[in-house]
Amino acid sequence: MTAVADSILVVDDDADILTAARLLLKRHFGSVTTSNQPDRIPALLAERAYDAILLDMNFATGAQSGREGLSWLGRILELDPHAVVVLMTAYSAIETAVEAMKLGAFDFVAKPWQNEKLLATVRAAIGHRRAKLEAAALKATNRALAAAINAGADPILGDGPAMRRVFELVAKAAPTDANVLILGENGTGKELIARELHRRSMRAEQVFMGVDLGAVSETLIESELFGHRKGAFTGATDHRVGRFQAAAGGTLFLDELGNLPRHLQPKLLTALERREVIPVGANSPVAVDVRVISATNTPRADLEDGAVFRQDLLYRLNTVEIVLPPLRERKEDIPLLADHFRAVYAKKYGRPVAQITDDALAAIVAYPWPGNVRALRHAFERAVILCDGHTLRLGDFPLPPVATPAAPPAEGAGATTLAELERQAIATALARHAGNITYAAQELGITRTSLYRRMEKHRL
Repeated sequence: MTAVADSILVVDDDADILTAARLLLKRHFGSVTTSNQPDRIPALLAERAYDAILLDMNFATGAQSGREGLSWLGRILELDPHAVVVLMTAYSAIETAVEAMKLGAFDFVAKPWQNEKLLATVRAAIGHRRAKLEAAALKATNRALAAAINAGADPILGDGPAMRRVFELVAKAAPTDANVLILGENGTGKELIARELHRRSMRAEQVFMGVDLGAVSETLIESELFGHRKGAFTGATDHRVGRFQAAAGGTLFLDELGNLPRHLQPKLLTALERREVIPVGANSPVAVDVRVISATNTPRADLEDGAVFRQDLLYRLNTVEIVLPPLRERKEDIPLLADHFRAVYAKKYGRPVAQITDDALAAIVAYPWPGNVRALRHAFERAVILCDGHTLRLGDFPLPPVATPAAPPAEGAGATTLAELERQAIATALARHAGNITYAAQELGITRTSLYRRMEKHRL
């Protein structure tokens, strides 16, 4: 049963047509307004929005071209872009129908009509208007969410030469649809750069969707990216949209790209080249429109190893390549970052922390920060929470000694206990991989979580 709120407007210069339409439609829809004067259309639309509009194509005596109807169709859509108009004429012509559809008409009905056909057309028109309104509302919601997410994103701070080069690349690449590959160690801010590229792109009002390929089981990555059909594999109890489709119109951020299995790389390459994906268990492709930004902490030399990563995929992904410097190579930015994090966490936790002592700042600048900006941020959060008074002091930052790549500790040298051996092994692995947690964990044969736990235990 049609909802009472459904409202129909019928405009025709024939009184008999208006009477027949009103008698038929009022039995099925909430309200029916009729008029034999097209000049009244603007006033009628100003009073209310109609769920469907039936519009005659010829008003002047003897007119058969349909030009008047097409003219009023354009005016109606100017007044209400979401209006759904069904054109009516006793002089049906396929050429006129095609032109009407191109101009935005929903359908075309010849007079005299068949009642069931007219009712079906009006119901379809009402459903189409609802779909248009829902789509517009969803689009507005997405814009608002995108604006809120962009507004809440952490700022990218730095005024040294290394970061100025990064900012230049972002400014040039962001407005384009070029794929971007971001390289850098853990904690250097790769996702922040990806979000900044999206925020400054032509897709900024659309969704920014990320997927951490290092956090998804290898057996589920294909489904995660491309989706799957019900019954495609054990546990696939329903159809599922993949990230490529979910990010339609926006930006897809592939984090930890180096974790993409070799056997799935051809499928990603095909998706990028053809701009379509084939969900697991499906037979036909689905068109997708996304911009792909990727990031990885995998060293450039490893990416260039064809046995590890397909070179044709690498070329497709790094139309523009942005390398983020580790914090130890941009020490000039540390005072700026330090002041920012102090202020952020003082406000967050309601602490009256207004400054940092010179010796504490000097120690922070000198420290190599294996975890980069992320580690610096966490250090300031902890310091602000635990400090006494208005000033952050050196004691608020328990900075442990860290081995450097230039002089890694000899394995077993000076170690007399199992705990000391473990500490030296971890320090050596971290030094060998310049603080890269993923590679250090792989060398040690433990998980990243276990490595973090042991680093905390040994104050590394």
